[in-house]
Amino acid sequence: MATVLMLAHRLPYPPNKGDKIHTYQLLKSLASRHKVLLGTFVDDPDDEQYVPKVREMCAELHVSRLDRRSAKLRALGGLADGRPLSVAFYRDAALAGWVQRQREARRADVLFVYSSSMLQYAEDFDLPMAIDFADVDSAKWAEYARRHGFPMSWVYRREAAKLLGVERRFAARARWSLFATEKEAQLFRELAPESADRSGVLGNGVDAEFFTPDPARPSPFPEGEIPVVFMGAMDYWPNVDAVTWFAAEALPQLRQRWPTLRFHIVGRSPAPAVQALQSDAVNVTGTVPDVRAYVQHAAVVVAPLRLARGIQNKVLEAMAMARPVVAATSCVASMDVTAGEHALAAETAADYAREVAALIENRERAAAIGRAGRQRVIDVYGWDARLSRMDEFLGIASAAPALEAQGA
Repeated sequence: MATVLMLAHRLPYPPNKGDKIHTYQLLKSLASRHKVLLGTFVDDPDDEQYVPKVREMCAELHVSRLDRRSAKLRALGGLADGRPLSVAFYRDAALAGWVQRQREARRADVLFVYSSSMLQYAEDFDLPMAIDFADVDSAKWAEYARRHGFPMSWVYRREAAKLLGVERRFAARARWSLFATEKEAQLFRELAPESADRSGVLGNGVDAEFFTPDPARPSPFPEGEIPVVFMGAMDYWPNVDAVTWFAAEALPQLRQRWPTLRFHIVGRSPAPAVQALQSDAVNVTGTVPDVRAYVQHAAVVVAPLRLARGIQNKVLEAMAMARPVVAATSCVASMDVTAGEHALAAETAADYAREVAALIENRERAAAIGRAGRQRVIDVYGWDARLSRMDEFLGIASAAPALEAQGA
């Protein structure tokens, strides 16, 4: 048994959105074999109720409360001192002090950092370290820059360059830099060739026992409606872009053929641009008690993501629920699936309209794709398989005998 100091930018519970699902499974896996010292943030007051749950999983837990207004002001300070804005956003004296005490007491054997914004707290450690970047954040900011006009394009280009410097500097020290897909890992190898031989894939998974169809689960949709569903955190810009684009470009083509078709946007904290879509054609739910009901009874689940990178949990969850999914070509290509068999890929609005229409017209094919998708998730994306190499990435396996000899 080793002691793992884990740093994550958001409380890993409840597992109700992509990064929290990922970090919860990581924490659960590590805590089943090792002592975990976790430093993290609560950025949603509603998550306060879950702090005791996370505390039960940890040998020690430090939670800093993130006030987004103050954090945005700190981020602006990054323009003056040269730091990436996303790093300055997560700067916190209380968390820094807690981390320093762990370092001075030499309590940890290994260090595990989730997300580039938390690397600032690993500055002075001389421990084996693994970094879970998930995606190449600097490349994401560069993509944002290409899609915005001045002055935001300048801000995003600056963020991309500054953050890449941070990513490269810490990756050069790490045992492993880990990513959600081989495509992201390869991109990082090109951007940080000095760390290419220590850049690998950890990947996302899905709990196929939780996300499973249940005949007793009632439908939330009116009788006779054809529901097309998108699910995700609706204050996340790539999700906002996805649904506003789909509603404007693809949905009218589908509604022209099926007036009873309705686009359901399911997820917490819908941004004003999302709320404005509410109409006879679009339903914006906000937070729902159980997203599985909406997914299970959807005619089709869509993921028209133009900006997000890597494997999307929302896509895996929909596949696990045996629903036919039409997703961005980049999303489908990032997964270990066969396009046309386990999920359908689309790029343009016409692509989405055509693929969704074909599934509505051929319910047997839709059901077959749903069944094949669920089986693929079970075979490839179970969390135990995904996280089986964590000790190796951290270097715990080779260090374990010595640690045990010391009474760790």
